[in-house]
Amino acid sequence: MTSTVHKILIVDDDEDILDLLSYNLSKEGYQVFKAQDGVEALEVAKQKLPELIILDIMMPRMDGVEACRLMREEPELSKSHIIFLTARVEEYSEVAAFDSGADDFISKPIKPRALLSRVNSFFKRAEKKEKLTRVLEMGSLIINRISYSVELEGKKIALPRKEFELLYFLAKNPNEVFNRDTLLKNIWGSDVYVLARTVDVHIRKIREKIGDNYISTIKGVGYKFETNE
Repeated sequence: MTSTVHKILIVDDDEDILDLLSYNLSKEGYQVFKAQDGVEALEVAKQKLPELIILDIMMPRMDGVEACRLMREEPELSKSHIIFLTARVEEYSEVAAFDSGADDFISKPIKPRALLSRVNSFFKRAEKKEKLTRVLEMGSLIINRISYSVELEGKKIALPRKEFELLYFLAKNPNEVFNRDTLLKNIWGSDVYVLARTVDVHIRKIREKIGDNYISTIKGVGYKFETNE
């Protein structure tokens, strides 16, 4: 059983495969979402922001390769890990999958235990990487996710939870621009209705406490955390 509820999207036009994988992954403790073609997969992925996407290649309306390519164009899905799961074993299919942005490639027939082992290993590596970035140091600014504390020039800065999460998210992805919708989904979640203006208010409050040098406004686009590193 996983210690954290991770989100996985399974995409396949075979309902039996969807049910089989969904059952096994849910039993393991994962939050599972399903889609039956590339179009639906893109919609669900943008709404739910899964950490892992298991994607078939041959599907109606939009195949997996095209769906993967479009997902990689979405900033909020740039960190999602994509595994292709397919009966196609030709070399060109594998090359097309990786060219579209896939991270891994598994051939059918499916062996649930082997797939679970690979999924569990992925999340263990991801959690280990996350632990290494729980304390961010940007010059005189220290953001500690373990203690939910912020220090600036040795002085403690008090931030409410959402302000802290927003600052940490931006700082963990330095020099990357995020629009308001992406920040809302990552900090407040897709199931909570919050106005885009809420992001602006929180950014303003953060700047009042740490200054204007760290978070930049990209007019007409969004915000980014500035660093020279």
